[in-house]
Amino acid sequence: MIKETAKAQRAAERSRNAAIREQERHLRLQRQYERENERAIKQSIREQKAYEKEQKALHIEGRKEETNDYNEEVFYRLNEFNSIISGTLSVDDKISFESLYKKDEYPEFIEPYVKPLPANPVPVRESFFAGIAMEASLMERIIGHGKKARLRSIETAENAYNNALRDFESTENKINDLIKENEIFLSSARVEYDEAKRLYLGEISSQNSSIDDFKTSYFDKEKEAIEAYNTLVLERSNYSDIFPQTFDLFYLEESKELLVEYELPDVTAVPKNKEYKYTQSRDEIKGVPFKSKELNEIYSTLVASIALRTLHELFEADQGDHLDSVVFNGVVSTVDLSTGLDIRPCILTIQTRKDEFMKFDLARVDILACVKGLKAQLSPSVTELTPVKPIVDLVMYDKRFVNERDMLATLDTRTNLLQMDPFDFEHLVCNLFSKIGLESRLTRSSRDGGVDVIAFDPRPVFGGKYVIQAKRYKNTVEVAAVRDLYGTMMNENASKGIVTTSTYGPDARSFAKDKPIELIDGRVLLHMLEEQGIYAKIQL
Repeated sequence: MIKETAKAQRAAERSRNAAIREQERHLRLQRQYERENERAIKQSIREQKAYEKEQKALHIEGRKEETNDYNEEVFYRLNEFNSIISGTLSVDDKISFESLYKKDEYPEFIEPYVKPLPANPVPVRESFFAGIAMEASLMERIIGHGKKARLRSIETAENAYNNALRDFESTENKINDLIKENEIFLSSARVEYDEAKRLYLGEISSQNSSIDDFKTSYFDKEKEAIEAYNTLVLERSNYSDIFPQTFDLFYLEESKELLVEYELPDVTAVPKNKEYKYTQSRDEIKGVPFKSKELNEIYSTLVASIALRTLHELFEADQGDHLDSVVFNGVVSTVDLSTGLDIRPCILTIQTRKDEFMKFDLARVDILACVKGLKAQLSPSVTELTPVKPIVDLVMYDKRFVNERDMLATLDTRTNLLQMDPFDFEHLVCNLFSKIGLESRLTRSSRDGGVDVIAFDPRPVFGGKYVIQAKRYKNTVEVAAVRDLYGTMMNENASKGIVTTSTYGPDARSFAKDKPIELIDGRVLLHMLEEQGIYAKIQL
């Protein structure tokens, strides 16, 4: 029992020791796992930090590149401004009339593809009888042996030949039909080609004839051709997309002077900032704006460069020697924030003679100094679009204007205005406003935009553009006519509208009282005539 007890105790001890060893092994494995897990976490943290550091470096590099892109864009735009003059000096601005002619570049006729015809060899009779004895052999003649077989072979060959001959003739008929179809197809293709080429050559001939007429008219000093030629010159001028390249031309034949009203880019064409800087600590790209003086100088140089380039191109291209001088008015389309209306203030006006201007070396001039030397009027604050008075206002040469007749000299106390011809009455009104000191122009009797007379008051403060409707009415003028006049004023950007007629209804006067419309009735019209020493009457 003692031995068994001792044996059991030793077994229990071994079990406990084994359990302890197993527990210690688990503890060692647990500590090993924890150490490996800790190493993995530390490695992951190191990798995460390295990744974040790399991403941060890439982000910083990207922001620096973005800053460089902004600065390159500013540099490109300012460099573009600086090359406005130099970019035209290397170009011959003369229009080659030869280059306007359209040349015969119509492709040669190429026969369309047709499917090849099938081969159809003629059957050769001898080939069907090859190896067949046509004559009786000696044996056949003596004893008649083999005659039937020979005759059957000849008959078979004859039938085969006849069948082949019929097949040949059938195929030949089909081929002939295909030949006719192909001939019709090719003929039709040729006819279509010839007709298309005829139309093309006719178009070329018509266009080239127009170029001939244009060239002849230009060198014959015809006004419309000279305007069209100079329009082509300016349209060919290669500017970037930020420049509107919109303009109006008017040629004065008597003085050989070209009037140009040119649409200038507004101040937003100039970059807002002169450079961009990146602050890494704040991860911020910040622009350094131009100072007001710097912005004004850059924009002034820009509009002056466009003016000088336009003058250079027009004078250099003047191969017909039609231009003695050019007037350049630079305008900007914008909105008057006080009224919400579209306006086009003139911010630069220049008049120069060809013989004077062509002596300049534009590659070496200071742009602003050159413009000032030409006695140009440049807005004192171009960025604010402060207008200047044009040397010659192109609006005074509206294509709607016609020559007026002197109707004032025909009036006397017996003249009844209500019996005048309506067109004569329009001439009379135009004469009257010219007499009282306005620069008045009579418009054509059709497509005049609802305007009979356009008058200009040149005074700097009180002046402006007036639109005048001359209505020779016997009855009271209703409000609808006055509303139409007001719409015309808005369309013409006029400062005042005037209607001359008999009398006005209360609605018409009520509509006009808070608007820049002056209603002149018959009595006031007679009084205005009397002030000029002219007497007439209005009698029903």
